[in-house]
Amino acid sequence: MGGDHGVSVTVPAAVSFSRHEPQARLLLVGRAPLVEAELRKASASFGSGERIEVVHAEEVVEMTDPLATALRVKKSSSMRIALELVKDGRADAVVSAGNTGALMAIARYVLKTQEGIDRPAIAYAIPNRKGGGTTMLDLGANVDCAPEHLLQFAILGCALVSSMGGAEQPSVGLLNVGEEAIKGNEVVKRAGDLLRASGLNFHGNVEGDDIFRGTVDVIVCDGFVGNVALKTSEGLAQMLAGFIREEFTRDWISKLIALVASPVLGRFKRRVDHRRYNGAALLGLRGVVVKSHGSADAYAFEFAVRRAFEAASHRLLERTAQAMVPMLAQLQTAGAGAEAVQA
Repeated sequence: MGGDHGVSVTVPAAVSFSRHEPQARLLLVGRAPLVEAELRKASASFGSGERIEVVHAEEVVEMTDPLATALRVKKSSSMRIALELVKDGRADAVVSAGNTGALMAIARYVLKTQEGIDRPAIAYAIPNRKGGGTTMLDLGANVDCAPEHLLQFAILGCALVSSMGGAEQPSVGLLNVGEEAIKGNEVVKRAGDLLRASGLNFHGNVEGDDIFRGTVDVIVCDGFVGNVALKTSEGLAQMLAGFIREEFTRDWISKLIALVASPVLGRFKRRVDHRRYNGAALLGLRGVVVKSHGSADAYAFEFAVRRAFEAASHRLLERTAQAMVPMLAQLQTAGAGAEAVQA
């Protein structure tokens, strides 16, 4: 029910995904009459025993709802019921395009956080020039963070990378306005001190262009900075694609060149299409939660559903929890050593 477009986007995306992924089973949580009407438009089979089932929810968390309303008043919202389905083991993952703050608050309340983690963080692997992805977090769940939260984000990011077949000791960068340790505000400088003493493979401070260079495996920042960086990147990609389209349609010669170059242009468009990278994991929870952009169209939302399906299929929650155990133990040992030195 969430996002800028609601069921007119989420339901067709879910139907398309189910047709491409016959092993998946979908529970569409929302106001049943609206959801079922969209399913009929898509000529989709649904109901008990079918791969698509509708779970009725009387209330909806609006994008403008205060957190208190979403958490304490709307206890029968589609967002709340969907998360409870995961808690009860009826579903393996939740996908939402709704209110990010409400999703985080309700998810923390319903699913709880993993041991050693105070706040969930939104993480996603942003494509880089090396051909892989730079896992960046937080991308919008926490706009105000303490240094300890940035350290926890680093642990979560490293656990995610290592659990999904990446480096056993992923390199970590702290997003800052300069590489020097003296740069940044007090929160960032203190976070740098904690990361240097953590035992993690801390590279040091990194800058915005390092996101796309692939300088490190994991980049940590607060949700305000991360979300601005993400949206700026998406806007830049859209602008460049628009410029190229304008130039290749300027006159008949340009159109002829575009026809010859169409295979290359098609590959370029595919690589920079931000919709293909929609869907970020909300890490640190005792359940798989994937956040879609609120402005996502059906094509983009289908990718978010696929992210959730892949995360559940790869047992992301269990593998991340296992990968975090030695990291948390290492931090506790380092903390005990620091206390002994001070004593």
